[in-house]
Amino acid sequence: MFELTVISPVLLWTAIAIYAASFVAFAFDLARRSQVSADAQTVREAELVGVGGRGGAALPASGTGLVADAPRRFVMARIGTSLMVLGFLFHFAATLTRGIHAGRVPWANLYEFAMIGTLLILAVYLVVLTRIDLRYLGTFVTGLVVVLLGLSATNFYVDVTPLMDPLKSIWLVIHVFVASLGTAFFALAFALSLLQLLQSRREHRLADGAEKTGPGFLRTLPASDRLESMAYRFAIIGFILWTFTLIAGAIWAQDAWGRYWGFDVKETWTFVIWVIYAGYIHARATRGWRGNPSAWLSIVGFTAVMFNFTIVNVFFKGLHAYSGLS
Repeated sequence: MFELTVISPVLLWTAIAIYAASFVAFAFDLARRSQVSADAQTVREAELVGVGGRGGAALPASGTGLVADAPRRFVMARIGTSLMVLGFLFHFAATLTRGIHAGRVPWANLYEFAMIGTLLILAVYLVVLTRIDLRYLGTFVTGLVVVLLGLSATNFYVDVTPLMDPLKSIWLVIHVFVASLGTAFFALAFALSLLQLLQSRREHRLADGAEKTGPGFLRTLPASDRLESMAYRFAIIGFILWTFTLIAGAIWAQDAWGRYWGFDVKETWTFVIWVIYAGYIHARATRGWRGNPSAWLSIVGFTAVMFNFTIVNVFFKGLHAYSGLS
């Protein structure tokens, strides 16, 4: 088993390095999209001048927010996706070897939770890619994963230790896994909401006739209302999973401590997150809260999730103090 204690971290750091390379590839893809959009804009302006000179007619504007109607092949995005898949395999191997060495599911402390949580973010993203082209999110997803995994590997790493008595339960498998999966969907909603704000700002500047409307790659992305719709769908799935997490946590608390709810710090923050996303979903369903306000609620919700799994776990003491850190 000694080899596994060495192999798992090596595999994880290899995955981080590959994810970093994927991030660079996706960043080049965004730069390429900016160039493509700039070239297309130049061509469109030249065509408008030509048509205007022949009779003053105007060309119809695209209503999709894209720079061209025909699909474009962005090579660096495909390279970034391939590197992401390769990093995912190393990441999965690191998580699996950690679990084999521990003789249990590998999500019993903060370091292991970061491993499985980021793994599920990528898993959900890659599965969604088979149905919807979200490769323009690659920079945001890989950047988030590199930061979270890098910080966890350097600051939260702990050796495998026996489980505390309250953790010796089937609810460790169910409750934590579902919470991790819900976090993955919230992360994608967060990334889409960020892009929604950027796209919305660009659209407003465009409507005002401004010359500079923001990064050029935004012209190759869907319109802000489309980004908002996708973020909303991911948030709903995450909210359903988080609701189950809250209920399962209460049942587990009854088994472990003899009460369903005790206003422990972790319990309270889990409920606060549930309230934020419940408010987001309700506000999004109300006409006056569509657009940027709902995007900000999505961002606040994911910020609360990250606060719950980092600051609360590390600095707040309570019955849920399972970070593994001394």
